[in-house]
Amino acid sequence: MAITVQVSAKTVGARRPVFSGWRVPIPPGSDGGSMTLRDLITAIVHHEVEAFNSRQQERRLARLMTAGEIAAEAERGKVIPGERKAGEPAGAEDAASTALLAFEDGIYIVFIDDAQQTDLEQTVFVGEDTHIMFIRLVALSGGW
Repeated sequence: MAITVQVSAKTVGARRPVFSGWRVPIPPGSDGGSMTLRDLITAIVHHEVEAFNSRQQERRLARLMTAGEIAAEAERGKVIPGERKAGEPAGAEDAASTALLAFEDGIYIVFIDDAQQTDLEQTVFVGEDTHIMFIRLVALSGGW
């Protein structure tokens, strides 16, 4: 049975979170709720890529618009009736590799239940009430 963890993300210097309260199912590992940080990040990325590709596929389908939807899109300045063209499906392995490299390069840090994780090979333990926070670090304007 998969464990569902809560995931949120912030950017240093921003008042509002990028997102919060996002629930992600983590596939069961060989040792209950323990896995390496590398495997945890990979599982989260794979889940999000799958969800992204699914949303892209749904957008490709022709849709009928209600009068309210037409009015709302007209208010935003662009009404897109019918089929929307989707790009190529995202690759989960490439996305996971990019996310792991970004962690190693210090682009973001990870906290699991308020404890900073610094090693991709470190074993972490997750359960139903686990909260994972990704914090994206932003370089100072003009260098260090």
